[in-house]
Amino acid sequence: MTHAMLRALPALCALLALTACSDQGGDPMRQYGSDPYLPEPQNYLLPPMSVPKEIGWKPGETPTVAGGLKVQAMATGLMHPRIVYPLPNGDVLVVEGNSPGTTPFRPKDFIQGKVKARAGTAGKGGNRITLLRDADGDGTPEQQTILVDHLHSPYGVAYVDGTLYVANTDAIMAFKYTLGQTKITEPGSQLADLPAGPIDHHWTKAMAASSDGSKLYVGVGSNSNITENGLDAEEGRAAIYQVDRQTGAKRIFASGTRNPTNLAVDPETGRLFAVVNERDEIGPDLVPDYLTMVQEGAFYGWPYSYWGQHIDVRVHPQRPDLVAKAVKPDYGLSSHVAALGLAFSKGETLSPKFDNGIFVGEHGSWDRSPVNGYQVIFVPLVNGRPEGKPIPVVSGFLGNDTDTVHGRPVGVALDRTGALLVADDTGNTVWRVSAQNSAR
Repeated sequence: MTHAMLRALPALCALLALTACSDQGGDPMRQYGSDPYLPEPQNYLLPPMSVPKEIGWKPGETPTVAGGLKVQAMATGLMHPRIVYPLPNGDVLVVEGNSPGTTPFRPKDFIQGKVKARAGTAGKGGNRITLLRDADGDGTPEQQTILVDHLHSPYGVAYVDGTLYVANTDAIMAFKYTLGQTKITEPGSQLADLPAGPIDHHWTKAMAASSDGSKLYVGVGSNSNITENGLDAEEGRAAIYQVDRQTGAKRIFASGTRNPTNLAVDPETGRLFAVVNERDEIGPDLVPDYLTMVQEGAFYGWPYSYWGQHIDVRVHPQRPDLVAKAVKPDYGLSSHVAALGLAFSKGETLSPKFDNGIFVGEHGSWDRSPVNGYQVIFVPLVNGRPEGKPIPVVSGFLGNDTDTVHGRPVGVALDRTGALLVADDTGNTVWRVSAQNSAR
């Protein structure tokens, strides 16, 4: 941080204190679905910020689950678990990582970083992948090992035909891997580089394999909230890439996606879906994060517009040609929930009401009051598209006063028994949710 930033810090903190409790957000339910409520944007010198203080989980404490379900801690004491990934043999991989660190370019960046750290985001990431082996499927692993270590801010992972692919913040790495192995000893090879650089504002790189395994899809977030670091810093960012698994050749599959934080392929149709975190600093109810089926070649608006042709006047120069073709997402998730998890359901393994749809992990807001997110929801699918009201599945991450938080959900997945796994990155836990009448 520069001396100028340090000198400005007291004044900015005072301004933050004045704005933190102003501009209350409305009912988040108005912003779920295909036609979310979109109020007029607001302008701020410094946006209101509201982040619960991280207090962790006491022994015996767990999140709350929907009726007919039960929850247990499958693994604890992890180092920022982000992604849970079941392998074909039933083993579960847990990706533990955090930001590689970046220099704040503005005083506001420094303030926002300090505020977000209040909720536990600043903890050290493991830079590793842990393997959990639960052979009898009771939710208590008989074996837990570090599968691969010394990664560089890992996030996305995919296993295809004897190779484990790991999306570090700057590259896709390929490791030879035989199912059943508990440790990878051979060094990996780089399949493709990924946009990173000295700023690397949105460092996570989500990843999913195509149905036939020939392609990998990778989400790359923007290098700013709304181009404040310059358009040159956004080269190759805010996009979803398609990568050839054999050659490493990559191309942009869809663009204008500010921060595509998770990807998944519909097992029924083979279509790619994404959850995307939208822009901040224009109000507590703008802009809704979203869930969408990703259309090849589509442009989703960032930075010039949002939710179709709603222009963001903060961006210069404007691009009316791109705004004119901006695609509306399929399903709004309400504003600032920070959707990070995405997984398709597998029939009635949990409950008949969760037999056809998508589980979404909402990490939780930092710039909205009341806070929003901090839960796992279920979004029904109708004819292959998200539709209808979301159903809360896992909640209770917030303390009773909503000024404290026990943990924050990130990645979600279903294990081989159909139980829902939830990575809790600040609680350093993987939770397992199963049917209450299930023996497992």
